[in-house]
Amino acid sequence: MTKNQWQDEHRGRQIGREAYLLDRERTPIERARISSVTARSLLVFSLLYVVAIGLIYGGIVGTSGGEFQLLPLVVLFAFLFEAFDSAAGMGFGTALAPTLFVLGYDPLQIVPVLLLSEAVTGLTAGGIHHTFHNVRFSFSMNEATKLVALFAGIGGLATAGSVVLVYFALQLPDELIRVYVAVLVVSMGVLGLARAKLHEPLGYRPRLLIVFALVAGMNKGIGGGGYGPVITLGQIVSGVFEKSATAITALSEGIVSVVGVVAFLALSTQGVAVDPLLLPSIFTGGFLAAVTAPYIVRIVPNAVWQYAIPAYAVFVGIAALVTGLNV
Repeated sequence: MTKNQWQDEHRGRQIGREAYLLDRERTPIERARISSVTARSLLVFSLLYVVAIGLIYGGIVGTSGGEFQLLPLVVLFAFLFEAFDSAAGMGFGTALAPTLFVLGYDPLQIVPVLLLSEAVTGLTAGGIHHTFHNVRFSFSMNEATKLVALFAGIGGLATAGSVVLVYFALQLPDELIRVYVAVLVVSMGVLGLARAKLHEPLGYRPRLLIVFALVAGMNKGIGGGGYGPVITLGQIVSGVFEKSATAITALSEGIVSVVGVVAFLALSTQGVAVDPLLLPSIFTGGFLAAVTAPYIVRIVPNAVWQYAIPAYAVFVGIAALVTGLNV
């Protein structure tokens, strides 16, 4: 094996090298301890939350004269589902949207708020994952940062293209779209479980990740979901360390969600009324989870995540098939 071949085979693990060494060389108790530098970083994120919630309050009460509310049940659900999303790379919109529909809220009270919250929590979770050494991002475009650019760029373009293709050209039935996305997520989960069972290190496959980025973006465009499972499990089966894969997914999905936010802002200028009632509650629960979940990822051994992430994907896909909800 040549030097270049060896580097290609191990580059996936190099993306998560720091997280890998932390997982192998320190006990969970040792990983639970945080440095003073990390504590200061968490304080900065806490201050950002205070500023953000102040801006939300000003936008709801000061600008529109609406009522600012923190709904405990919505905060709880947002926290739980964002915790799954930030830890396993999937689950926020998948579970929270149908839950809120069941509680009686309207689409324009849910979808724009979810996109805005997912944009903020994704970017936050990515930053916290970096702070807890689950991944290392860099302005010098290291391998992890290149993957974020790949998933956000190609995924965003594929999302826009599939929206145009499906809703304006092919007009595919909603049931067919839901079944396709759900079956794909289940298949990816089964593949991830099989890979974990083999206990064999995988070579890094960057070209395969381009395919996963295209498929994930297409899923988001035609079915409103299925982005996180494909991106996360696509990285894992392509040789990226599990803890780092969830961190990369969180940041890239946050960037992609910004596109959705811009779209709804454009719609609001055309007279489409977006109700911000749920924004303080979903944002609060989601933000707290985006800070907490990366810490849990850091502490829990990667051997657990090897099975937990694909198993959760299988559960999400089967639940979507049974209930008829988008993933």
